[in-house]
Amino acid sequence: MEATKIMRNINQLPVSQRKWIAEHIIRSIQQEEQQLSLEKAAMHMYDDYLTDKDLTAFTQLDCENFYETR
Repeated sequence: MEATKIMRNINQLPVSQRKWIAEHIIRSIQQEEQQLSLEKAAMHMYDDYLTDKDLTAFTQLDCENFYETR
């Protein structure tokens, strides 16, 4: 469906439904932008995690038990 047809159909809906659609679209765009930003950051750091042992030093503790102190 073309965007113009979609907009024409949306404009025929009641205001409450148009508002719900707008909020849903904005939320989905924000989530997509956040995901892309996280992927970009991960790719930017990928080589550092492969070569810089200081960034992965604590992963050696992953198999050890964790005990909370009070």
